[in-house]
Amino acid sequence: MQVTATLVNLFHVCRREMWLHANGIRFEHTSDMVYDGKLIHEKSYPQRPEKYEEIEIDGVKIDFYDTRNKVIHEIKRSDKVESAHEWQVKYYIHVLERNGISGVTGILEYPTLRHTSKVELTDDDRKSIARIEQDIERIISSDVCPPVINAGICRNCSYYEFCYVAEEQ
Repeated sequence: MQVTATLVNLFHVCRREMWLHANGIRFEHTSDMVYDGKLIHEKSYPQRPEKYEEIEIDGVKIDFYDTRNKVIHEIKRSDKVESAHEWQVKYYIHVLERNGISGVTGILEYPTLRHTSKVELTDDDRKSIARIEQDIERIISSDVCPPVINAGICRNCSYYEFCYVAEEQ
């Protein structure tokens, strides 16, 4: 399977969810939080589709790319896993660079929080991405699903019931 920006995001949040997602086990369609995030994505900036392009390069889809200013706009519901969001945008920048588009930056936008942050890709980030891609490929190709992480964010995850269901004896 090909590494995607979603997998890079999940790598930084939960490797179990990343493995399940990559192996076709998906529960996002059952989550109110995911649905809420999609609504925020669609309703917060209604002019976006007219102003910016949706592009797909090497199987990586970027929803809002300002080609003139070389800025990726990524909308998120919450900043609870902001580091993972930053790595997702850094991966988008990396993919564009890999395809000959330089000078790209990103903006993470949290409309409900009225907060934005700029994202840039450094030389150290580029080195880290190579390692992250290798780690993702190794984890998702394994026959063994990583263990649950027992973190606070688990309670709001669409995979929560799957990960924490207890068998009756």
